[in-house]
Amino acid sequence: MNGQCIRQPELRADTEKSEICANGSRLSKNRFVYIMMNKPAGVISSSDGRKTGEKTVVDILPQSMKRRGLFPAGRLDKDSTGLVLITDDGALAHDILSPKKHIDKTYIVRLDRPFDDETAADFERGMLLCDEKCLPAEISAENPERTLARVVLRQGMYHQIKRMFKKHSAQVLELHRVKMGALELDPSLLPGEARYLCEKELELLKTARGGEHNIL
Repeated sequence: MNGQCIRQPELRADTEKSEICANGSRLSKNRFVYIMMNKPAGVISSSDGRKTGEKTVVDILPQSMKRRGLFPAGRLDKDSTGLVLITDDGALAHDILSPKKHIDKTYIVRLDRPFDDETAADFERGMLLCDEKCLPAEISAENPERTLARVVLRQGMYHQIKRMFKKHSAQVLELHRVKMGALELDPSLLPGEARYLCEKELELLKTARGGEHNIL
């Protein structure tokens, strides 16, 4: 601790002022773990795939990151890719996933046909899906052909984006989440790769949940 070798197991330390290492590695001061993953296709957003025999986002974490109680905060479909937050902080997950928070989630969507102005207007005014009114969503073109769209949702209905485009006769070929609130997917992460969030990113999560609790 602070450059000194400590052998007394009962010794206590001030984690706010002391740097604590074990086997040459600095130990985190956080009570919980916060991991960003670039989820690959074919993996489910769950902590336990025993019932279905499928591989989960927790299963593919590097062994050094695995610890008891980890789970994905929010879901992506099995065939969807991109930003997944993996944590063991249940209170944070509840806060950022609460429908009352309406935290933006941003996706890049590849379509089998261009979306038109009518589709965009329906997204932006709040689409009606099976008699359920969606919150207004943002949509913009990512390419001149309008077959690549950036969509920002403020809710998480079942297969919502796929159903919204299907209503307008367009099929989603690829769905990639790039942002949750102000937290952006690290573009250097390859599919299946993961890393711990930095302090600045933790602050972004704290802001997204309203700053009501101390996550550090």
